[in-house]
This record gives sequence, C-alpha cells and structure tokens, in this order.
Amino acid sequence: MKNNALIIGIVASLCFFLAAAVFGFAYYQAKKPQKTVSVVGMAEKDFTSDLIVWRFNFSTQDNDMKKSYTLLKDNITIVKNFLKKEGITDGEMDFQPISTEEVREYQWDNVNRRSVEIFNGYKCKQTVCITSKDIDKIEKVIREISELYDQNILIHSWSPEYYYTKLSDLKIEMLAEASQNAHERAKAVTKNAGSTLGKLKSANMGVFQITAPNSADEDYTWGGAFNTSSKEKRATINTKLTYYVN
Repeated sequence: MKNNALIIGIVASLCFFLAAAVFGFAYYQAKKPQKTVSVVGMAEKDFTSDLIVWRFNFSTQDNDMKKSYTLLKDNITIVKNFLKKEGITDGEMDFQPISTEEVREYQWDNVNRRSVEIFNGYKCKQTVCITSKDIDKIEKVIREISELYDQNILIHSWSPEYYYTKLSDLKIEMLAEASQNAHERAKAVTKNAGSTLGKLKSANMGVFQITAPNSADEDYTWGGAFNTSSKEKRATINTKLTYYVN
C-alpha cells in the first residue's frame, strides 16, 4: 500500500511539473514580442467640381431711409429679372434679408481743430447667393453681370466657390486604394527581408487633402486643405497600416 501511494505521489508530481512547464511555455510565447512592419499607403485622384456657389451684393443710399429702401426694392426686381433671363431658376437664387445701416464719416474741422462726425444717409444692402450644379451657366452670368451697370446697379461680387457633392464616396474609394497600396508595400518589405506578412494589427487614416492640380503655392496642412477656388481639384489621402510579420 505504501508503494502504491508513493507511485501515485510521484506520478502526480510529474503531472504537476509537466502542466506548469506547458503553461509557462504558453505564457512565454504569448508575452514574446512579435515583429511588426508599418507602412504608409497613398492615393491621388483628379476630379472636376459639380457645384458652384456665387455671392454678390448691391446697395442704395439716401438721406431718407424710406427712399433708400424703395430704390433697393426696385433694383432687386431688376436683378431678379436679369438672373431669370440668364436661365437661373428661383430654386438656385437666394435673396437674403435686407440690411440697413446709418452711414457716417469723420471730417476735420479746421475752425475748431477737431474731427467732426457727419451723417451721410442710410444704406440698404441686398446680398444674393446663387447655388447651382450648372457651373457653365453660372460662370457665363458672372461674366455678363456688368450689364447691370447700365442700369446704375453697382455689383460687388465675390469669387465663385466650387464644391463636389460626392466627396464622401470619393473619400471611401480613395481610402480603399491607399490601403491596397500600403498592403502591397508591406508585402514587398517583408519579402525582401525573407519573411512573410501576417495579420493586420492596426490601421490609421491620415490626412485627406483637396488642392488645385499642380498648385505651387497651396500648402498641405495637418488638418487637411480644402480648396474651393479651383473648379478642377486634386484629392490625396494616406493611411498607415501595421502588420505582424511571420
């Protein structure tokens, strides 16, 4: 009986030490640092804007506020008729609320040797915003807006802004291209090192930039440039992928 108990004790001890060894090896393997490789992939695409936004304003001024406002309302009618004649629809034009302000300036009083405030009347201003997908049509109107000068309407125009309404789809498409580019680079690096590419560890999207093509004076920024002055645009995106190496 004593011999049997001794044998059982020895076997139990061997099993314990064997289990401990297996567990220790597994723990070591789990904690053992795994080699990784990080690469940056890029994608670039030229495209044409499909939306234009154009803003301009005009104003009137008179010592009588009511006369200034009435004159502005007459000019609004003239401007609307001009825009409709050029093919701009009601849905494409937005006549924003009229603003009114007192116009004052300072003149030097030589007698009293001091600056004197002079009241120069009331200015009423109308701002118009044109938004359209027919870019060629709006660009033609911008070139011909000077026709209103003949009717004593002075137009103050901003430069048109160009946008792309499918930007979200473009971004997803380019992100996939940048990721594929990074994957190919990672395969090439590990192959040259005599290793094989393992599973993906992490992926981080970089900056999405929109600039004018071949622009020498437009800087890339950490936050991402977003050009609105050029109808033709270039989008760039990068992504950083980290893979395990076998």
